[in-house]
Amino acid sequence: MTEEKLQIVAYCCEYCAYAAADLAGGLRMQYPPEIRIVMLPCTGKMDILLALQALEEGADGVMVAG
Repeated sequence: MTEEKLQIVAYCCEYCAYAAADLAGGLRMQYPPEIRIVMLPCTGKMDILLALQALEEGADGVMVAG
């Protein structure tokens, strides 16, 4: 029996959360491959339709990080 992995889409602010994820990559830290990071100019301008589209296309969850 195989365990199915959850797919998470993470919408990240370009200057905060995305920069932190980029720094973690530079330091050779790892995060689960099931997380897909999408850079946004600002999470304050996040449109709910982006989250709904990710869920429609098969994502199990959506995270917004600023």
